[in-house]
Amino acid sequence: MADYREAFVGIDVAKLKNAIAVAESGRNGEVRYWGEVEASDAGIRRAIKQITAKFEHVYFCYEAGPTGYGLYRLIRSLGHECIVVAPSLIPRKPGDRVKTNRRDAISLARLLRAGELTAVWVPDEDHEAMRDLVRARTSAVETLRTHRQQVNAFMLKHGRIYPGKRSWTMRYLRWLQEQHFDHPAHQIALQEMVETVIAEFVPHWSLAAVVCALRALRGVDLIAAVTFATEVGDAGRFESPRQLMGYLGLVPGERSTGETTKRIGITKAGNSRVRTLLVECAWTYRYPPRIGKRKLYRLEEVSSSVREIAWKAQTRLTARYRMLSARGKKSTVVCTAVARELAGFMWAIAREARQTTS
Repeated sequence: MADYREAFVGIDVAKLKNAIAVAESGRNGEVRYWGEVEASDAGIRRAIKQITAKFEHVYFCYEAGPTGYGLYRLIRSLGHECIVVAPSLIPRKPGDRVKTNRRDAISLARLLRAGELTAVWVPDEDHEAMRDLVRARTSAVETLRTHRQQVNAFMLKHGRIYPGKRSWTMRYLRWLQEQHFDHPAHQIALQEMVETVIAEFVPHWSLAAVVCALRALRGVDLIAAVTFATEVGDAGRFESPRQLMGYLGLVPGERSTGETTKRIGITKAGNSRVRTLLVECAWTYRYPPRIGKRKLYRLEEVSSSVREIAWKAQTRLTARYRMLSARGKKSTVVCTAVARELAGFMWAIAREARQTTS
């Protein structure tokens, strides 16, 4: 038996029990199913202690999922290396249609040993808490939108047409009250309260300066800036804007064979929340460059370098929007192209803000 021994442990996490497999080092190293343990701190600690007692170095991995990063932090606190794996990037055989906890754990251990797994970025606890808060707010907005659609359909079904130009204003809500129909006031209040909570937490957050700087951009307000910061994290981990664009799935895909190269739509890989948010922000660049009264106050709170980047972004992206529209491009394609470049400017501002505060 060799003096130096390594082991690679794959964990298939679940709500109640975690399946564990161990792959010993070397091309012909044994890969075996270790068993199931309770998904509790005590159960995981016992299992880790038993496994690590037989090896000098042990590496752990498990798939990212609803169980979060608690297991990652526990393993790291015990002094062992661990990665959280991106599920969509795990190599799978096309003909493999049998999926069990045992097979998944064995596959993770084998792929970890081969170096074929891609790790996701793991935020710290404060960052994760802010991310959960923003996602809760997003869920509340989706619920509100669904409820509004149901109310509009109900009013139309009964032939009650609002005489005003804009719906979902205070006048519209008063009109709904006069019609004696239920309205989403309680959900609107919930949305306002969640936004207030976010605004209270941001000043004490490690990325508060980044959020403040991002709000200097046109179309980017509190929710957009906080969502970008929580989902992307430290922009410094991306070496270039193009790398961030690829992470967000905003770069065009390609299908090439021989001498034929075909460009297709964007890859839509990576974080869909930020991608969707940027496309929504891009709509504001259809108007000529200008600085509104509310945005002027935001610009006074940031450095001159951030203001220069924000103005450069506005002049370039508005021109880009007009140019692509003049070519006859669809509005959705135009906004996606503008969103891709907007991500680059957000990368530059985030890095500038971190350098200023560090």
